[in-house]
Amino acid sequence: MAANVEHLRTLAAVVDGGTFEVAAASLHITPSAVSQRIKALEQQSGRVLVRRSKPVEPTEAGTVLLRLARQLTLLEAEATAALADDTSAASTPVPLVVNADSLATWVLPALARLDGIAFELVVDDQEHTLDRLRDGTAMAAIGSDPEPVQGCVAHPLGSMVYRAAASPAFVSRWCPEGWTPHAAAVAPMLVFDRKDALQDRYLDTFAPGARPPRHFIPASTQFVDAAVLGLGWGMLPDLQADALVAEGRLVVLDDTRVAEVPLYWHQWSLRSTALDAVAAAIAEEAARTLRPPAGRTPGAAADGTQGAAAGRTRPTASPAPGRARPRTGQRSPA
Repeated sequence: MAANVEHLRTLAAVVDGGTFEVAAASLHITPSAVSQRIKALEQQSGRVLVRRSKPVEPTEAGTVLLRLARQLTLLEAEATAALADDTSAASTPVPLVVNADSLATWVLPALARLDGIAFELVVDDQEHTLDRLRDGTAMAAIGSDPEPVQGCVAHPLGSMVYRAAASPAFVSRWCPEGWTPHAAAVAPMLVFDRKDALQDRYLDTFAPGARPPRHFIPASTQFVDAAVLGLGWGMLPDLQADALVAEGRLVVLDDTRVAEVPLYWHQWSLRSTALDAVAAAIAEEAARTLRPPAGRTPGAAADGTQGAAAGRTRPTASPAPGRARPRTGQRSPA
């Protein structure tokens, strides 16, 4: 199928804009012309490509052509910049789906090293990460699923390590004699959102059947702030909690039951200068900050096309004993 480039561009505009009218305004054509282009593309493909809802949504067939449209847009922008011999020219934004904890800790330092590349960062739940790759909404994603979707590749980045932690004031009030299953059953708990299973998985092994009161804090930085302020205990990533533990503002409640969340880089299997640069920067920073994947020595970057996943990630298995690195600071009494 030799699709018309203008028709593909129109398909992307319709999905991005949500309506034919918005797409028409962005393309500087009439809504009728937009409709004609979509119909022509549907006739050529022999499939219905969009659902005429509000907002407009791509069908399964439409997502295939939508991804093609975004790939062509990216390659066209890179070719234009190359012909102009201007690597600093504004480029098509590279849409990335990132989990909240990675965005709050190690992803931005990686992206900050890249010049001449614009980003569109989306924070989303891990279970929706692959959907965004399928429909072309994202070019790459960081997630905990090791299996790539069709047309994409996946590489391991390393793991984020989480430990149960709370403020000293929280410990004094709820577990002055030590962190016990009984204390965990009644002490307030912090949860990122209703899809966040980190704390419940921890309780399944430490205090089976415990269902304490919970606060929902759907932002990574504020989640840590809530723990520091004593609202509740939560599973906090070492990357955010280590300094606070060293300062005495947080206490590690349990340093033996550790949740390790493996992260993977998913991206289109497309050779793109911008996408390859992003993948390499992500892999380099992941090798520096994350626990190395099994079989990889610390500091070694991923092989092949590097790169890693949105919402707060969750472990793929029950929390396992282990330590990312030695911790200093306070611990709750045993």
